[in-house]
Amino acid sequence: MARAPAAAATDDGTPAQPYRWAMLAGVWLIYYSFGMTMASMAPLVQVIEGDLAISHSTMGTVLGAWPLVYIASSAPCGALLDRFGPRRMILGISIVALSGALRGLSTSYVELFLSVVVFGIGGPLVSSGAPKVISLWFSGKDRGLAVGIYYTGNALGGITALSLTNSAMMPAFGGDWRNVLLAYAGFVVFAGLAWLLVSAHPASRDMERRLAAEHKPPFLRVLSELLRNPVVRIVLVMAVFILFFNHGLNNWLPTVLISYGMDAATAGYWASLPTIAGLFSALILPRLATQPRRFVVLGTLIGCGAVATLLVLTATMPWLGVGLILTGITRGAMTGIAILILMDGDHADSRHIGAASGLYFSAGEIGGALGPMSMGVLAEATGSFAAPLLMMTGVCVVLALLLARLRYLVGKPA
Repeated sequence: MARAPAAAATDDGTPAQPYRWAMLAGVWLIYYSFGMTMASMAPLVQVIEGDLAISHSTMGTVLGAWPLVYIASSAPCGALLDRFGPRRMILGISIVALSGALRGLSTSYVELFLSVVVFGIGGPLVSSGAPKVISLWFSGKDRGLAVGIYYTGNALGGITALSLTNSAMMPAFGGDWRNVLLAYAGFVVFAGLAWLLVSAHPASRDMERRLAAEHKPPFLRVLSELLRNPVVRIVLVMAVFILFFNHGLNNWLPTVLISYGMDAATAGYWASLPTIAGLFSALILPRLATQPRRFVVLGTLIGCGAVATLLVLTATMPWLGVGLILTGITRGAMTGIAILILMDGDHADSRHIGAASGLYFSAGEIGGALGPMSMGVLAEATGSFAAPLLMMTGVCVVLALLLARLRYLVGKPA
């Protein structure tokens, strides 16, 4: 079980500091703006392709650009958070805001590609910083609840971008997609300022001082210890396929629905349905996924993902709607439960949660980059999204096999 700092916990291990809920609210807002930025380009794919005269496969490289940088930057960013504390997330969210603003200023494929790359520099400080905050301020069942709550921020941010971009934001800004992205970047700046205020509280600063005073082994030694653990290695391999599934579907779903005959605004509403389902999934399932039930819950989610892609492939109601809901349930909770496995295993130590979650996203964003790219290339090569959706079904089958191996390793005597 991961250790919380002694001063931040009671004798039974439950954090005594009531300010933890304010810290969680700050993390939630950061993750909301993070999720909104990640999803902001998906509803605009067709408009951007037409404006910049680029193809599906080329757009796929744009959508998959930032995960490439995540691969290299996540683990070092996680170590930075372990050493200096999660208040440093303000640096990450500032870079996310810069990425959003640069997208809105882009006038060519190269400029747009590089602006999305910038997101991958700051994003890891957010995605690794949030688990770090949770590990320090929450324990037991409250930890699962906290993970679920902050993941709803990501889901609601995605819902906002998917549902309002074409129906409200584009009309409000005269159909100019660049101004829409600049407006989203402005909101990210607001979220960063809110986090700066929340994390400036004396309770948070005291936590930072205690972290700074702790002995910290060298970064490479921590990574080596984590990677020697077979459970960690399997979770990292699963991360590749989880984020392949999540990012691939998240980025291309509005375009998939448009290919079925929906207009852009309608496709945006329907594409937000999985995110709404993911909102409830992220809130409820990590709390239910206690250690005795964790593998059953995760296995059920993977099964839902496999069925969901086949139902979306039918392109007919009501099966399309059911598939979209199941897709959201799967996407909403898989990463949260995988992070909980890293937090709560015998190998875990709250001093190293930043490094562990950084490793998760370093590995996972290999899939995060390949998912959108693979879907774009396959769609262009075959002329439809049938092959990409069947590919996602296969990804779920691989995840099921990896989960079976993970369950064996966890149950194996030391």
